[in-house]
Amino acid sequence: MRSGPVTWRDERRARVYIGLGSNLDHPLRQVQRALEALACLPTSELSTVSSCYRSRPMGDLPQPEYVNAVAALDTALSPLALLDELQVIEARQGRVRTAERWAARSIDLDLLLYGEYCVHSARLELPHPGLCEREFVLYPLYEIAPELSIPGHGNLQDCLSRCPLRGLQRLPAELEEAREPS
Repeated sequence: MRSGPVTWRDERRARVYIGLGSNLDHPLRQVQRALEALACLPTSELSTVSSCYRSRPMGDLPQPEYVNAVAALDTALSPLALLDELQVIEARQGRVRTAERWAARSIDLDLLLYGEYCVHSARLELPHPGLCEREFVLYPLYEIAPELSIPGHGNLQDCLSRCPLRGLQRLPAELEEAREPS
């Protein structure tokens, strides 16, 4: 496990995992658009995408259910440069950040893991702090990377066994055109 400052001098590509979620403005289409944008990131290649899942929103705010997926990306972007790119994609897709935690959103892109790096800064924490408590991240992540080890948390399968489904449902195959970039 690597940790330390967030400066980046490593020219090699890292395997990163990004959580995607939407519950506004045609959620499946929002996820599709985000996947298309991820596939176009500089010095990056979209490797694998999970199925799409329907999940309950977090918190107590009344809002529609989410559509979620996880994507694997191989990138030479630094963790902070990748975070900046993810936030640009969110803004282009109409994401409005509010002070309200877990509010409805057109798209949410969370940098879950960046190789084996651990980062703790004001802007970014890796692994994502809620990763091992969120079924809508763990189950799609397990689908595409079942042997994954999460820095500081251990084996993905062990994390999964401690996380209840809370109504998570894999979407039918006929809806999964949102799965692959076009």
